Amino acid sequence: MDFNTQRPIYRQIVDYCFARIVGGEWQEGNRVPSVRELALQMTVNTHTVLKAFDYLQQHNVIEPRRGMGFYVAPDAKERVNATLREEFFTTVLPDMFAQMRMLGITIGDITEVWDSGG
Repeated sequence: MDFNTQRPIYRQIVDYCFARIVGGEWQEGNRVPSVRELALQMTVNTHTVLKAFDYLQQHNVIEPRRGMGFYVAPDAKERVNATLREEFFTTVLPDMFAQMRMLGITIGDITEVWDSGG
């Protein structure tokens, strides 16, 4: 956890979970750490983890199983990728374009760097 960033802590937990799913560490149908386990691991309040898990449930990335905990939902990896792509196009890209305008960087400059492998 980076407590000195502008990104809310619950979103950092969501990002952590996303990375585990996209990286294959947490696979479809497998149990995810409990709220308490994750709170201890990340040294945060359990309510913060619950907020992150609520977000993950709303996006159909995890699902609760009564008396058993939370599990990675079917197609979670695809849902995570879709969510991250949407965030990229609605948040990251507009900020990047604004910075490019400020610095006088063109799409051609970006393409040149991309094509050179850098």
